[in-house]
Amino acid sequence: MTSAGAPVRLVLASANAHKVVEIAEILAGELAGVVELVPRPTEVPDVDETGSTLEENARLKALAIASATGLGAVADDSGLEVDLLGGAPGVHSARYAGVAASYEDNVSKLLGALEGSSGRTARFRTVALARLADGRELACEGVVEGHIAERPSGTAGFGYDPVFVPVEGNGQTFAEMPAAAKHAISARGRAFRALAGLLRSELVGAREA
Repeated sequence: MTSAGAPVRLVLASANAHKVVEIAEILAGELAGVVELVPRPTEVPDVDETGSTLEENARLKALAIASATGLGAVADDSGLEVDLLGGAPGVHSARYAGVAASYEDNVSKLLGALEGSSGRTARFRTVALARLADGRELACEGVVEGHIAERPSGTAGFGYDPVFVPVEGNGQTFAEMPAAAKHAISARGRAFRALAGLLRSELVGAREA
């Protein structure tokens, strides 16, 4: 049992190394002294993302990791919603071109589906969710609007970053932007900063009660 002033340990549920790096960068300093994020144990198996919404998938991951470790957990799920595709790939973004699809496979399928089209508006949506050891749950959503470029550009980031151009940027794709600039406006950045605020309020308030 931790002392009253000790940070609460929460396991970062993601097994995606790129995502883990981003979350760590986004939360750097946001939860100092309140939460200690610890890596997901390597022996914990992947969680089947069978939910029909981003929140359901984030909850499945958080619950599975919390159950496996006995600690609270932080998880997220993200989706790219393209208006011309009726909101697809959405919750299936990571598996758009198949269960074992690479980032390049997914981008290629997306560009093929949009070939020759205009009005390629889209958005990234992220749900970040914390499941505390006592069963309390906190969830926040982040959204960034943009459009899909006609071809990939840039080498930073991962996933659909080379073809997503945010409205609030300077015409660059996320893959062309410095990490800090991307995190400032990305759906993941917004969701996790909001979640950090809720965690600070909830955990510090519990200490002082």
